[in-house]
Amino acid sequence: MMAEKEASYSAKNTYSTLNRLTEKTKNVWIVFHGMGYLSKYFIKYFSELNAEENFIIAPQAPSKYYQGRDFKHVGASWLTRENTAMETQNILNYIDAVFEKELSDTKANLIILGYSQGVSIATRWVASRKIQCDKLILHSGGIPNELQAKDFEFLKSTAQVIYLYGNKDQYITEARETEEKLKGNKLFQNRLKIEVFEGIHEVNRAFLLKLSK
Repeated sequence: MMAEKEASYSAKNTYSTLNRLTEKTKNVWIVFHGMGYLSKYFIKYFSELNAEENFIIAPQAPSKYYQGRDFKHVGASWLTRENTAMETQNILNYIDAVFEKELSDTKANLIILGYSQGVSIATRWVASRKIQCDKLILHSGGIPNELQAKDFEFLKSTAQVIYLYGNKDQYITEARETEEKLKGNKLFQNRLKIEVFEGIHEVNRAFLLKLSK
């Protein structure tokens, strides 16, 4: 008889940082990459931000795989539909460890950004850990269906939630666009601001620069 069981064990994972956290740091960013990225490459999208004022932390999705048939490039994925609940908890525990190690005490603005698949991780972590961020950026990705408005009631009144996507994003159909807007309005109500840029499914460097000001 076949049975699927569980076992607990310790694990290590890397993450990437850009710049240094000092008294001059204005913004601390925790940024979650999309599927197919590695954190050490994704974090380069933030290289144009003022280095003195912005400290960036990019956690690394744990599941790595070879991209393409030449087995040359490595990508990573946060989650699949297989054992999603259990693996979500593993990932959230890992992010907690990164957060505790890097940001035990800071007065800088906290910006949480999820890009593409990273939106699902960013929103789940903020909701489950009650993270008081100043800005929550949902960039070109989907909000998990299990999240409810009550999960974000703890956010301070000044917190901003921005749903950002390109008007030519090949992964966002008209139906998906409407669904995400309705979902976002239900979850965040008057906190939500929708920003649409001219472009495809890609990280919008110009908007990141604008946010950092």
